[in-house]
Amino acid sequence: HLAALVLARGGSKGIPLKNIKLLAGVPLVGWVLRAAADAGVFQSIWVSTDHDEIEKVAKQFGAQVHRRSPEVSQDSSTSLEAIREFLNHHHEVDIVGNIQATSPCLHPSDLIKVADMIQKEGFDSVFSVVRRHQFRWSEVKKEENKMTEPQNLNPAKRYRRQDWPGELYENGSFYFARRQLIEKGYLQGGKMAYYEMRAEHSVDIDIDIDWPIAEQRVLSFGYFGKEPLKEVKLLVCSIDGCLTNGRIYVTEDRKEMVCYDYRDIVGIDLLKKRGIQVRLISDRDCSKTLSAMQLGCTAKVSATNKLEVLEQWQKDMGLSWKEVSYLGNEESDVECLKKAGMSGVPADACVVAQKAAGYICKSNGGCGAVREFAEHIFLLLEKVNSSRKQ
Repeated sequence: HLAALVLARGGSKGIPLKNIKLLAGVPLVGWVLRAAADAGVFQSIWVSTDHDEIEKVAKQFGAQVHRRSPEVSQDSSTSLEAIREFLNHHHEVDIVGNIQATSPCLHPSDLIKVADMIQKEGFDSVFSVVRRHQFRWSEVKKEENKMTEPQNLNPAKRYRRQDWPGELYENGSFYFARRQLIEKGYLQGGKMAYYEMRAEHSVDIDIDIDWPIAEQRVLSFGYFGKEPLKEVKLLVCSIDGCLTNGRIYVTEDRKEMVCYDYRDIVGIDLLKKRGIQVRLISDRDCSKTLSAMQLGCTAKVSATNKLEVLEQWQKDMGLSWKEVSYLGNEESDVECLKKAGMSGVPADACVVAQKAAGYICKSNGGCGAVREFAEHIFLLLEKVNSSRKQ
C-alpha cells in the first residue's frame, strides 16, 4: 500500500495559512494533490493537518485527512515525527510518499517514476534533487581574520557551465520511504536513491516575496490536468456580481442603476482583440443596463437555466469545452463553472461557486475581476503556444 502524505500544519512563521493561500488561483496544497491524484500510483492520498480550513480544502481536492495531534503540530515538530504518527494510525500503509505542499510545479510523471523505483526496483527510499551550477566558497566570520577558500572549483581554471555537470541538491519536493525505515527513525536510508527533477519544476515556496515569482513559474511550468490545454475561444461572463458588483441602485423615480469598473471594459476589449468572443449572461432582465454600457457583446438575459444557454452557445460555435471559459459567482453558475475548460470566480463569490471554479480572482466582482481573469487567460494561452512550439 503506497500512500501519498502531504504535511500541512496550520501554523506558519512566514506566511499565515500558507498551505491554502491561493497561488495562480489554486490553493497551494491543491497543486500537489492534483498531481498525486492524476499520477494514479497511490492507494490513498492523505493530508496531515491540525487546521479546519486546511481540512476543508484537502477534502475539496479529494484527499483524506489525518488530524495530527498537538504534540506533532508545534514549530519544533519534525516531518519525521508527523509521518511516524500517521503510520501509527494507518497500519495498512507499507510505503509513504511524503510530498511537500510547497512544491506547486510537481508533475504526475515524476511521481510515477519514483513509485516504480520503490515498488519495482526495490529501493527503500527515494528523494528528489535538482542539479545546480553554483560555485561554493567557505564561510569566514569577521572575527576570524581568515581568507575564504574555494569548495568546489579551482579559481585558476573556472569551468564553463556547459563543461561542468554541476552538483545535486535536495529540492524538498518529496521523500518516499518504506515503513520499516521510517519506524527506525529515517526518511533516507537502506537501499537509497535520488530522483533528479527538472530545474523549472523545482519551485519551493518559502517566504512571501517568492509568491509573485512562483505564480509566474506555475503558470509556465505547473501541471494543469490530464487533458492538454487548448486555446480559449469564448468567455462567458455572468453580469451581476462579475461585470458589476451585484448592487442595484434605485432612484426616487424607480429607475435602476448599476456601476462597473472601467478596467473590466478594457479587459473585454483586449479579449476581443485576441480573437476571443465575449458573451454575457444573467438570470434577470438587465437589457437596459447592457444597452447603456454599449459593450457590443452577445448577451442572454432572463436566463432561467444558464447551463442550457452555455451548451447551446458551445454547440453553435462548434467548440470543445476546453475552448470555453466561464466567469461566474453564484449557485446558478456552478454547473457552468464545472463544464467550462477554464473557470473563474471573483474573490467575493459564494462558497459553492468558489469550490467549482479553477481560478479564484483576487479582485471582487465589479472591481476588476473580469480584467484579472482575462490576464489569467492570456497567461495560459502563452503556455498553450509554448507547448505547441515544444
